[in-house]
Amino acid sequence: MSTDPMTGQYRAVDDAFADLPPRVAALADEYERLVGDRDRFLWQWIHSLLPSFTLSSVDDRHASRVRACKTTLTMYVTLLDDLLERHGDRRTFREACRLAEPGASADPARAAVDAETFAFIERVWATVADDLEAAPRGDEFADVFAYDLRQTANAIEYSALVSERPHLANLSGARRFEAHNMNLFAYVDVDLMYSSAFDPEDLGSLRDLCWDLQEMARIGNWLTTWERELAEGDYSAGVVVLAIQEGLVSAGEMRSAADPEAIAERIRANDVEDHFRRRWARLYREARSRNNCVDSVDVDRLVDGMETVYEYHLASEGLK
Repeated sequence: MSTDPMTGQYRAVDDAFADLPPRVAALADEYERLVGDRDRFLWQWIHSLLPSFTLSSVDDRHASRVRACKTTLTMYVTLLDDLLERHGDRRTFREACRLAEPGASADPARAAVDAETFAFIERVWATVADDLEAAPRGDEFADVFAYDLRQTANAIEYSALVSERPHLANLSGARRFEAHNMNLFAYVDVDLMYSSAFDPEDLGSLRDLCWDLQEMARIGNWLTTWERELAEGDYSAGVVVLAIQEGLVSAGEMRSAADPEAIAERIRANDVEDHFRRRWARLYREARSRNNCVDSVDVDRLVDGMETVYEYHLASEGLK
């Protein structure tokens, strides 16, 4: 797949986008009317990409529902991310997080957005929750899903904290905390809820593999969004974090952000991106060669799917 979104190869990817399922399309319409931070392309992009890294164990009869559920889950997580990182709205972020917390109840009166917008966020989460409740093995993996979604919310908070306090930036934190923004573990949990033949004995080994796959997904995202995020005052991308850690730019410069393009040019000139390209390639080789000890999921297909994820990131640079 070409890295140039204007080439014919990119258009082939774009043309392959299927229409969003009606219930997802209705939410996308509401999103455009009430929020509008992201282009509809993002929901089409993830909906098109999801089959590439959906577990082979998902029952065929549930595949469409799983895909729609994870697309809607992406919308919910994106709403959380933008509330905090784009708008600095901690009040609404915390209430929106409570929607997904078992046993908790959100109070719209504590949110900083208008009632109609918060009601929309509630509908997005309720759509996800309906799919989780209908899942044949939903109860079995509910606690794991809730835990993993909390890690996604934690990653969003971590990213916002680094952007506010660039002196905190370090690559270990980006890999261990910020990478959860990819939500891969929660996606896998949804798959497992709809996988009748999945063997629970495989869960530990599968999740061990997912640590590397999630970082691979995050690297693809970092490589294609860091310049836009830098201009927006978001300094949490691994490319920028490594530049700070290596002394190529200073945390003080990040805070002043007088000339983000000059900072970006310095980062590009020092080949910081190559570090992440090499790391992605190493993680991919290791994932392909390791003994994964998972029998009820085709892990080779899952690993290969991460190559497609990487290609999709490159092909959509500047569009999400």
